[in-house]
Amino acid sequence: MDSWQDIKQVVVVGLGITGLSVVNHVRKKHPGVTLRVMDSRENPPGAEQLPSGVELHTGSFNPEWLNQADLIVCNPGIALATPEIQQALNKGVRVVGDIELFAWANNKPVIAITGSNGKSTVTDLTGAMAKAAGINVGVGGNIGVPALDLLELNADLYVLELSSFQLETTSSLKTKVSTFLNLSEDHMDRYQGMEDYAQAKRRIFFNAEHALVNRDESETYPEDDELPVATFGFNDQDFGMREIDGRVWLVDNGEAIISTDQLRLVGKHNWSNALVACALLKLSGIDYRQGLACLTAYTGLSHRCQVVADEKGVKWVNDSKATNVASTLAALSGLSLAGKLYLLVGGVGKGADFSELAKPLSELNVTLCCFGRDGDEFMALHPSAVRYDTLNQVLTDMTPKLQTGDMVMLSPACASFDQFANFMARGDDFTQLAQQFSKQVS
Repeated sequence: MDSWQDIKQVVVVGLGITGLSVVNHVRKKHPGVTLRVMDSRENPPGAEQLPSGVELHTGSFNPEWLNQADLIVCNPGIALATPEIQQALNKGVRVVGDIELFAWANNKPVIAITGSNGKSTVTDLTGAMAKAAGINVGVGGNIGVPALDLLELNADLYVLELSSFQLETTSSLKTKVSTFLNLSEDHMDRYQGMEDYAQAKRRIFFNAEHALVNRDESETYPEDDELPVATFGFNDQDFGMREIDGRVWLVDNGEAIISTDQLRLVGKHNWSNALVACALLKLSGIDYRQGLACLTAYTGLSHRCQVVADEKGVKWVNDSKATNVASTLAALSGLSLAGKLYLLVGGVGKGADFSELAKPLSELNVTLCCFGRDGDEFMALHPSAVRYDTLNQVLTDMTPKLQTGDMVMLSPACASFDQFANFMARGDDFTQLAQQFSKQVS
């Protein structure tokens, strides 16, 4: 049955890049449909790019439009609990999101990825390895390009990062394989609790051919007992890890894939991300071994444990995206260094408790470099702690001390807005300084 049958009036709620992708898709594929857009913001981003003839309502929701619609396409940032959306739902109006529209239009294989942490890296890496294996691939969704815009590529495979918000309004997406990486507390202002949050993420398994789950987290398993399930984790079952002759290897059902010391990705959580990318490709019928050269060269997404300089045996790692304690803990997990770690922490702490960092720091050969407005909050965590004002000061002081085997990592556990516009600007500043100072290592 045609999902668009009897749909004559569509209201898009929420503009921005996602809303614009919906407008452009509907206008191109269903030109006979009447299209209206509303956004509760007075000056929504993307308004100037809206095609002429598309009516726009700003500054509030318009209940009359919503109740008259045959279909409402909701931006993922708009909660279904919004009273005006609930009123329309109660009147029988169908409410979907952009991913559901993608599902209606797409007939190519899809790999879908969700989770509280790591999903952007897994999505990007899976796409890069598929491309290296000779596949014409489109990568996007909650990262980068909106899913509906990807359809213009006419790719042979789509790799989609999907948030819980997107999944709330998605029920028809068919996938070759879907994965739910992990679950940690987030978005509790939107959900009734952790189970409600997990339930939204488990919708990724609707209409999947295979499920890939985290064997250490039962919450990531599908509720459908009939769905074939593969697992990943840190032991050597299924897709896992094994120590062979003192080296840690990624393994596929006992068969060694690649040793972790061949990867440029930093940290145990990133080894897991690499393992998941291989598993997703295999479960989709793609030979991941054709992408292993890509995997060894992959340095990560910008600002997420990204190696930005590697000179004279010293690695410089930009993890500016670590704006909270959990992210910095993930970056430290499984770090194995021949030399010393110079860890740069600080910024705006947002009232966080940093004491959880003390134990992993105690197990590392580390110098803790504390900077920014709340740098003092870190000083008691490790006897090595040194106080600075700026990133430039930190790197000026430490560079003459660096030796082969050392690592310099910015993983601040704090927001950036004391000294930078955002975490990207902070990461860019660190990257520029790292590339400058790395040349001075003796």
